[in-house]
Amino acid sequence: MTLQWTTEQLNKFTSADDLHVSPFYADGKTYGTPTWIWSVIVDDDLYVRAHNGQNSRWYQSAMVQGAGKISLAGEEFETKFIDASGSNELDLKINAAYQEKYQDSPYLPPMLQAGPVSATVKILPR
Repeated sequence: MTLQWTTEQLNKFTSADDLHVSPFYADGKTYGTPTWIWSVIVDDDLYVRAHNGQNSRWYQSAMVQGAGKISLAGEEFETKFIDASGSNELDLKINAAYQEKYQDSPYLPPMLQAGPVSATVKILPR
């Protein structure tokens, strides 16, 4: 059974801007250094993107290890990481969510480019 975020959690996550991701290191037990990244909610799922695309170290660890933890909205969660790139329809929805949430940031345009879009990750509780 796949765990899902609760409605209460999703409501908190929608406005939160403090997600820190810590995928496991290669040993599968030790959490990596927390990395602050942007997050958005689309269709009741939590998504993030790596600013440096697939070259981002946290992204590479998340894809290899598939699990770790996040800190968001003042809480820590054990999580799993799933590659969410490759769906044009989903990419457009995530782009729109980024534009709405981060519209005033000068860092928004790069997050909508091919590199970060190719490093889109769905985060689920575990």
